[in-house]
Amino acid sequence: MRVKNPKRFSKKDIAALFDRWNNSLKSGDPDQVVATYARNSILLPTLSNKPRLTIADKRSYFKSFLANKPSGKIDSRKIEVNSNTAFDAGIYTFTFAKTKAVVKARYTFTYRLEGKKWLITSHHSSKMPEDK
Repeated sequence: MRVKNPKRFSKKDIAALFDRWNNSLKSGDPDQVVATYARNSILLPTLSNKPRLTIADKRSYFKSFLANKPSGKIDSRKIEVNSNTAFDAGIYTFTFAKTKAVVKARYTFTYRLEGKKWLITSHHSSKMPEDK
């Protein structure tokens, strides 16, 4: 998401960043997904125990993750936004078209405005601990 005036961001603008990320997943291209992350970001992924710190680490994770054709949907969230940082945290559900698996998870995205583009600085996702 490119922007003109960094002081006028709404929660709706930040919510759209998840849509941008989710659409990059639907592309099936790990490089499109990785492009939504800041260079020095951290990914603590849902389906791996290994923190992903480098671009190569993230690409490797998403190459595997995308093989099952994921699509995410926000179930509930809380968003906070400042002039150049924001966070979006809550619960999302992933459906995997290839395997038909459904995974409900907790998530947190933090963002930073770099130039005129919001990028993910940290992303934590973990499966819900209780199956219900």
